[in-house]
Amino acid sequence: MRHHRFFLRLRLIVLALHLYVGIRLLPGLDMSGMATLLAGAYLLASALLMPLVVRVTWLNGRWLAWPVALMTGVFSFLLWLTVLRDVVLLLSALAVPLTALRLWSAWAVLGATVLLAGFALWQARRLPRVVEVWVPLDGLPAALENFAIVQLSDLHVGPTIKRRHLARIVERANALSPDLVAVTGDITDGWVKELEAEVAPLSTLTARHGCICVTGNHEYYSEAEAWVEAFERLGLRVLVNASELIDHDGASLAVAGVPDLSAGYYVASHHSDPAAAAAGIPAGVSRILLAHQPNSAPAAAAAGFDLQLSGHTHGGQIWPWSLLARRANRFLAGLGREGRMWVYTSRGTGYWGPPMRFGAPAEITLIRLCPSSARSCKS
Repeated sequence: MRHHRFFLRLRLIVLALHLYVGIRLLPGLDMSGMATLLAGAYLLASALLMPLVVRVTWLNGRWLAWPVALMTGVFSFLLWLTVLRDVVLLLSALAVPLTALRLWSAWAVLGATVLLAGFALWQARRLPRVVEVWVPLDGLPAALENFAIVQLSDLHVGPTIKRRHLARIVERANALSPDLVAVTGDITDGWVKELEAEVAPLSTLTARHGCICVTGNHEYYSEAEAWVEAFERLGLRVLVNASELIDHDGASLAVAGVPDLSAGYYVASHHSDPAAAAAGIPAGVSRILLAHQPNSAPAAAAAGFDLQLSGHTHGGQIWPWSLLARRANRFLAGLGREGRMWVYTSRGTGYWGPPMRFGAPAEITLIRLCPSSARSCKS
């Protein structure tokens, strides 16, 4: 019942926003009756289809997936550019003849929407860039200097991200020759039976110490426990409030993982607990936590971790929604500190919903560890 109420509210909000764009933009275009009718029909179709973007498990395998995703991204640009146009019209009402300004500014909104949406689509679908980050850790053994971790996060294999795109990401990650691959959640959007073949390229991830992953909130929207088993069949080691001790050239590094902060709501045994994940790690060993949400940082710092690797935020994915994402998350993107603990928040390797990114390019992150006293540390 609560889900139905949410979806109804979402539909009403989306419909109202489309109505606003139609009322404010269409008259200013001064088009023929038929053209205005077609534009109105597009806005109506967008208003009706956009809410389906949150029903990713229903969209998987359906031809509607791409139209819904693209319409959502296009409307994002159309909405805020229409708002910007209204602000300009309001401020310039006394300085410029409004009839002329309304006409050319309405067409400017359409042109800018097409250009920005096209650029954002290219940004999202291109092979993610490699972002190299050096993290200085107190007391890191010399043998672990330059220890390389490739972090993949928020792959969101589902309606529009498929096996072929994932295979290109895996190929680039393997080319970095990491010591460890860390996947920090939101790997999939859907059911195992629908997507297990699509995530198969993960089985070819190659690193000296293998691949460790944790679950994100999106795994819990379908069947998290089944996904844990599927990931392990692919050769990934899934850490659920647990840790591993990695022996690297005679030095030890502890890598722990916790489920998403919301996991306990869906699976009681998956309640996120950094303290439990840290239990049993020998004193004096450098310790890294994989936690999907950067908001896990206070508990992770209290548990004694030196570095937390997270994702979840997508860096906001599409500006200006990044302004809201910044308010909702302790860290939005990049390297930050929680007390003495470092936190790196990936902008994500895939995307969710609209196949678009604007102001927050996707990344494959190459984390390199170094002693805090080392001159070679480039952070």
